[in-house]
Amino acid sequence: MGGPAVTQTSTQTPLPAGAEQSGGGTPRRRLNLTRQTWLALTSAIWFVALALLIAVVPVPYVVYSKGRAYDVLGNGSDGRPMIVVDGIQTYPTSGQLRMTTVSVTRADAATSLPEAVLAYWLPRRDALPRDSVYERGKSTEQVRSEERQMMDTSQQDAVVAALRAANQPVTEMPVVSSVTVSGPANERLQPGDLFLSVDGTAVNNPEEVRRMVQRHTPGDVVKLLVLRNRVETRVDVITTPSRRDPKNPVLGVEVATGYRYAPMVNFGVSSDIGGPSAGLVFALGLYDRITPTDLLAGRSVAGTGTINPSGAIGAIGGIQEKIAGAEEAGAQIFIVPGANCRDLAGLDTDLNLIRANTLNEAIDGLRLAGNPATAAQVPRC
Repeated sequence: MGGPAVTQTSTQTPLPAGAEQSGGGTPRRRLNLTRQTWLALTSAIWFVALALLIAVVPVPYVVYSKGRAYDVLGNGSDGRPMIVVDGIQTYPTSGQLRMTTVSVTRADAATSLPEAVLAYWLPRRDALPRDSVYERGKSTEQVRSEERQMMDTSQQDAVVAALRAANQPVTEMPVVSSVTVSGPANERLQPGDLFLSVDGTAVNNPEEVRRMVQRHTPGDVVKLLVLRNRVETRVDVITTPSRRDPKNPVLGVEVATGYRYAPMVNFGVSSDIGGPSAGLVFALGLYDRITPTDLLAGRSVAGTGTINPSGAIGAIGGIQEKIAGAEEAGAQIFIVPGANCRDLAGLDTDLNLIRANTLNEAIDGLRLAGNPATAAQVPRC
C-alpha cells in the first residue's frame, strides 16, 4: 500500500568564519591562493635581483654631459687672471669669452646600463663606446697626462695663431719635442729647447738639424746652441749609433717645428681640465687682449675647437653638451667649428651660432655679428 510520498530534507548550519570543513571546496581555494602568493613573491625577488644586477653591472660606454663654461678673460679659481701677457702692449676688454667643457666618465670609473641608456635618450647627453674615448690598457694617470699635454700644446699653438692674426712677428725654429730617456741627450737637452745652431752653423728647421748631425759618425761630439727659457745655452752631446742603422749617428731626441716670439703668455687653467678643444677660445682671448679693437664689445661669447699654429680650427667631441653649458652660463653667441655643424642637426637653441674654420673667420664673424647692418652676413651652420 503506498503511503504518501515523503520528501526528506536536511538543513546545513553555516560554519563560523575561519572554520574549516572537510570534503568541501574551500581548502582548495586557500591552497591555490597560497601558491599564487609564493609565485608573486618569488617573481618580485627575482625582479629586484635582476634590477640590481642591471644597475651595478658596468657596460663598455662613457657618458658625456654638459660641463662648466669658464671666462678666459676673467680670473680663475685661484683669483688670478686666466690669461697673463707680458712683453707686448695689451688693451682693455669687455664682455665674456667662455671656454666650454664636458663632463665625461673618468677612465677608472664604470658606467651602468641605466646611465648609458638615459644618456643616449636624453637631450644634451650622449653615450659613446669606451674604446672610442679611452685607449684600452691605459691607466688613469696616463690618460690624464696625455690630456694635460694636449692642453699645453693647444695653448702654445693658440699663442702662435693669435700673434699671427694680430700681425705680430713669429719665427719658426727647430725645437726639441721629446728626449729619449736612454739616449745621450737625456738630462742635457729638454723638450722646448729651440735650436739656434749646430757646430756653429745656424739652423732654421728640423731637416737642417738632422742634416748637420748626419755629418758625424757615432761617438762624435755635436756642439749645440739652444734657446732655453729665452736664455742661450751651449750643450755638447756625444752621438750614439741608431738602432736601425749602426752607422747612423743620433742624439736621442725628436725634433719638430717650434716658434720664437717676444711676448710671454701664461694661461691659468686648472689642472683638472685637459684636452685640445679650448685652443680656439685661448687664441681669441689673447687676440682680444693684444689688439686695440674691442672684439667682444660687451657680449657674452662661448666657443670650442682645436687650433693649429696657422689658425685652422678643428672639430671636437661633445658639441651639443658644450652648447648646453654655454646656455646655462648665459652666453649669447657660440662659435662652432665648421666640421661640427653636421652634429647640430635638429638642435633647439637660442644661441647665435657662428660657423668658423679658421681663427680669422671667427674674428670676422664676431665683428659682423656685432653690427646690425652686417649681421646677416655671418656664416652659420
